[in-house]
Amino acid sequence: MIKAPPTSKKRVAIFIDAANIFYSTQTLGWKLDYQKFLDYWKRKGRFTGAYFYTAVISTRTKQLKFYKALEKIGYEVITKELKVIRDRRNKITVHKGNFDVKLAMDVVLKAKKFDIAVLASGDSDFEPLVKYLRDIQKKVIVVSSRGHISRELIKCANQYLPLERIRDEVKKDIL
Repeated sequence: MIKAPPTSKKRVAIFIDAANIFYSTQTLGWKLDYQKFLDYWKRKGRFTGAYFYTAVISTRTKQLKFYKALEKIGYEVITKELKVIRDRRNKITVHKGNFDVKLAMDVVLKAKKFDIAVLASGDSDFEPLVKYLRDIQKKVIVVSSRGHISRELIKCANQYLPLERIRDEVKKDIL
């Protein structure tokens, strides 16, 4: 029996901090096309999964439809209800998603399934995660935009890819 030659492409998994990427592209003045983003990374290696972490307001049907559409194109959407923090006068002061720990735990638990982690976030809270992945011989590519990326992530990642650099390949077309 003849064995097929092993593929030279590395296994790639994508982890998206949705709020961070949303604000990054909003600052840039364009929207990310998540299908194009997924396709971009699928061309870079053997795709093993795409994970989209976001807080949700479960009464917003348009938002829920968007997440269903992401699932249809191949993302695993991980949500939790948006936390609203109020002051003493019952006035809303902060909306929080608090997904950093969940995202980091999932990356660690899935580490055997990928060689390259694409972390779409600029949050410095992920520095220990990136260092851990590098310690276990994983390559980490951090994707974010200038002005939304921490120096810590740039320094500790194997590669920093500014969204601006791949704009033409991942930008949503306006109809």
